[in-house]
Amino acid sequence: MLYLHLDPGFKPFQDKIIKFNTFKFPAGELHIKDIVLPATRSKEVTITHRIKNSDDLMLILLAKDVLSNMGMEKINLFIPYLPYARQDRRTAYSEPLSIKVFTTIINNANFNSVSILDPHSDISTALLDRCYTIGNCSYVHFSINKINEVYSFHTEKKPYMISPDAGAHKKVTSYASKFRHMISGLIKCDKTRDTATGKLSGFDVYTDNLQGKPCLIIDDICDGGGTFIGLAEKLKKKNAGSLYLYVTHGIFSNGFDELSKHFIKIFTTNSYQNIDNPLIKQLEL
Repeated sequence: MLYLHLDPGFKPFQDKIIKFNTFKFPAGELHIKDIVLPATRSKEVTITHRIKNSDDLMLILLAKDVLSNMGMEKINLFIPYLPYARQDRRTAYSEPLSIKVFTTIINNANFNSVSILDPHSDISTALLDRCYTIGNCSYVHFSINKINEVYSFHTEKKPYMISPDAGAHKKVTSYASKFRHMISGLIKCDKTRDTATGKLSGFDVYTDNLQGKPCLIIDDICDGGGTFIGLAEKLKKKNAGSLYLYVTHGIFSNGFDELSKHFIKIFTTNSYQNIDNPLIKQLEL
């Protein structure tokens, strides 16, 4: 297997890496050139990238074209963070089904396989052809273990696992069952959101007293962080101890100032970006 890492800061595979160069034409079009294949008889390659904008998507398509032209018979794609996965339903007739538009582009490129990490919903995987999902179970396990280390594995300080909303309940419940010996229990929560504006208007925490124990909120994506800040405030009113957050895909579009007021530590992977911040414990893929 050969690997073409289009993001220079993201190299999840270290063996048989393809070298290349890219540039932009004055009008803004991307170009990829000078591709050098390692000495091997392999005809299979995996392209990896962290997609943040349309240029990143275009670069993937250009790379796919040139690798096909160079005789690669199987071309796989690894995009750990799947863009548009949260736009997986129409809330109005005049709005696009964005995830369908995005996955159609990927499907038309006809990759041998497309691998994604911890998808937002089953809709994404259903729309992608030859899709393989990578779970985040080991990263959740690491996060729980690190919290228990802080409290020297005292039974009375095992963290509560917090499911933030209905969309997370099924997945977080499965983690709570798997790691039941490491936690004090599972607490389910819900949030109320205005579908027209996207604004959050309230949270429900289905317990009366968190007994001063640490709490770990688990979710797939943190963008602006409003969900977790609002939920943290509600958990504190329920007598929560120190608060921790695990998210697989850390976008953090509003920075860390507000989050740092509520959380002791945030665990996340490098699926979207590399982060250097004392609040963040980043787990490399």
